[in-house]
Amino acid sequence: MSLFRVKYLSFFFILISVFSFLNVIYSYYFNLYLNLNTYYFSLLPSLIIGLIFYKIKEVNKKPSIFEKILTVLLGYLLIPIILSLPFYFSIYNLTFLNSIFESVSGFTSTGFTIFDNIKHIDQGLILWRSSIQWIGGLYFLFSIIFLIDIYDDSLKKSLTNFLSFNSSEVLKQTVKIFVLYSGITISIFFILNIFDLRSFNSLNLSMTIISSGGFLPTNDLSSILINQSQIVIFSILMLVSFFSIFFIYNLIFLRDKNLNFFYEDIHLFLYFLFSVTVFFYFL
Repeated sequence: MSLFRVKYLSFFFILISVFSFLNVIYSYYFNLYLNLNTYYFSLLPSLIIGLIFYKIKEVNKKPSIFEKILTVLLGYLLIPIILSLPFYFSIYNLTFLNSIFESVSGFTSTGFTIFDNIKHIDQGLILWRSSIQWIGGLYFLFSIIFLIDIYDDSLKKSLTNFLSFNSSEVLKQTVKIFVLYSGITISIFFILNIFDLRSFNSLNLSMTIISSGGFLPTNDLSSILINQSQIVIFSILMLVSFFSIFFIYNLIFLRDKNLNFFYEDIHLFLYFLFSVTVFFYFL
């Protein structure tokens, strides 16, 4: 087991159990009993696996690149299986293959779906689909930090110059990424609510936007965005995922804010301003 640094994966399995528990609470609160029990099938296995992975003793040496790559690949194989269980045990009679396809699509933020009509899905399962995207987006960001040793120096500096590549420093930076990722998600949620979007739609769309996913809580986005101001703010918020989250990260946490360090990000920001200006001009 020393080839796989599974303690890194334990966080995500425990995170899945947390989201499963929140889905149970949500289903109870809004009397959504159709698929209530399905979330226990993801809650218990993810919690058990997460605790087992956390308790596994690892050798006291810096993991090799090969070990790190194997760990990330193991996560991409195991995590979607756990995430697929609520689909498989739902009342919609999905095959295991279709359930896996739906979870992999969400986890990788691809956005393809096996559901023909989202209106036929209960709200709890719609929220689960959005949660899968959110977890997948966070897993991708954590994997960048975890695998940062394989990048060249210029790419490392484009991410952050804080990393000294020891385990304690990596842990410190991943915590910052988690807080930032969660904070941006919450901010998007409140902004959408301010513009009179339904809270349920705002929650799902905030997780979709931050993860650059493709899952929507309805069949057609036009049924959610019903006025001009909502369309404008949603269009602007979608550009949040256009910028690297590490750009915001460096703006907040970088001590020596040298403009040369933000050279590429400044060009992206200028492109963003140009795009917004053109958008409002032709609106």
